[in-house]
Amino acid sequence: MAAAAAAAVAEPKTKYDRQLRIWGDQGQAALEKASICLLNCGPTGTEALKNLVLGGIGSVTVVDGSKVELADLGNNFLLDEGCLGQSRAKSICSFLQELNDAVKAKYVEESPATMIDTNPSFFSQFTVVIATQLPESSLLKLDGICRSANIVLVAARSYGLTGLVRVSIKEHCVIESKPDHFLDDLRLHKPWTELKQFAKSIDICDKDAVVHKHTPYIVILVRLAEKWADAHDGQLPSTRQEKREFKDLIRAHMLNVDEDNYKEAVESSYKVSVAPGISNDIRQIIDDASSEVNLSSSDFWVLVAALKEFIANEGNGELPLEGTIPDMTSLTEYYVSLQKIYQAKAESDCLAMEHRVKSILKRIGRDPESISRAYIKTFCKNTRKLRVCRYRSLEEEFSSPALSEVQKYFADEDSCFAMNFYILLRAVDRLAANYSRLPGIFDRLKLAAVSVLSEMGLNGASLSEDLITEVCRFAGAEIHPVAAFIGGVASQEVIKLVTKQFVPVMGTFIFNGIDLKSEVLAL
Repeated sequence: MAAAAAAAVAEPKTKYDRQLRIWGDQGQAALEKASICLLNCGPTGTEALKNLVLGGIGSVTVVDGSKVELADLGNNFLLDEGCLGQSRAKSICSFLQELNDAVKAKYVEESPATMIDTNPSFFSQFTVVIATQLPESSLLKLDGICRSANIVLVAARSYGLTGLVRVSIKEHCVIESKPDHFLDDLRLHKPWTELKQFAKSIDICDKDAVVHKHTPYIVILVRLAEKWADAHDGQLPSTRQEKREFKDLIRAHMLNVDEDNYKEAVESSYKVSVAPGISNDIRQIIDDASSEVNLSSSDFWVLVAALKEFIANEGNGELPLEGTIPDMTSLTEYYVSLQKIYQAKAESDCLAMEHRVKSILKRIGRDPESISRAYIKTFCKNTRKLRVCRYRSLEEEFSSPALSEVQKYFADEDSCFAMNFYILLRAVDRLAANYSRLPGIFDRLKLAAVSVLSEMGLNGASLSEDLITEVCRFAGAEIHPVAAFIGGVASQEVIKLVTKQFVPVMGTFIFNGIDLKSEVLAL
């Protein structure tokens, strides 16, 4: 029995091994709890859902009232001839279940537009709603429904050789934004007592070649930064000339040219000159009105409120220490000692944060234990990388776009193509609503596009006639390679939103399949 239970626990970790390395156990647990609703299971929607099912999403519900037709077999790889005439939603769910039997798959044979009009409360049960190939009128209604229920909406559409993805939610807070490049949090500009004491315990002028060439660069920089400050009225190097002189000071302490630790110190010398305090991005977050918390505040904003107090008190103007150090040339005993010093400081900061969190929770009438220590620890490790994403509603974007941004996009060659596609896709919906058919006549589509531009306050803007011709030629086709790409982008954004890791796309993502380029339009 014990062996069987252990195997049951190990099986998901084996199945999802590679993705666990990216978003960890917490991210995977969030995925497995998530409930996704897909509207329309054409190739774009199917591709998005396939990726989520393979990733181990908790449950999916497909809403589609169509029957499988011959045309579906040409662009939807989850359908075959045996599905002809059957419910498309039912057929898709059946094949998705085969991809991952751990995922619960349900379907509703109903037109998404009808569901939006007649049963808006249906959507409140989901974590994320993925709306594919919806016309503008239905999408606007759905956005209002999802926003009022605080449900994430991801709109995706492929149309010939173009497509778009748009996220819509009032607010999305990210702790683990995981930027590609970020400066190590070493505090060389402001070392604390234990780090300074450890650095002083090591003689950087030791003539023993082995010890000298294996002194960690952190120690070298702490000692030499102190020496520099003593000679410069307590100031660290700030100008280009001073930074050059500081590098020369480091090189002057080398005994041999092959000392990698001193080369590392020279390469990392800029870390000594890091501006003290917190970045403007984090300052905006802690000064946000939401940091004035009450009983209805989310855990994220409670932690931000605690962070604000920490900075003003225990942090002495600084954020909690992350507590990790990079690889470096060092004696093992020195490196391990440094690790312990950084970890101890990070643990101390985390404890101080934990006390402040509990105090705030008690003050606003919540259980002081309602935010776990693991969550607080994750927050403390990522305080320099916090992000708050706020999205305009689709209604706001369509009725009052950011004109300065739009004009900038039209002035840029690459962005202009993306902007043209954005306008033309909206014009396609306008025509379809008025004539109950997709555009096939150049003049009619151009007139609709001019109308869209006028409503946006862009009377002087012009569109590419070649692109208007191409969009007419697309005839609403969902070409599988484009649908697979757009579906892939949509599923990637869903994973970011569900795991609350990485930063979701901020704006309307436009794919230009003619030139194989993409652009995010912040409208």
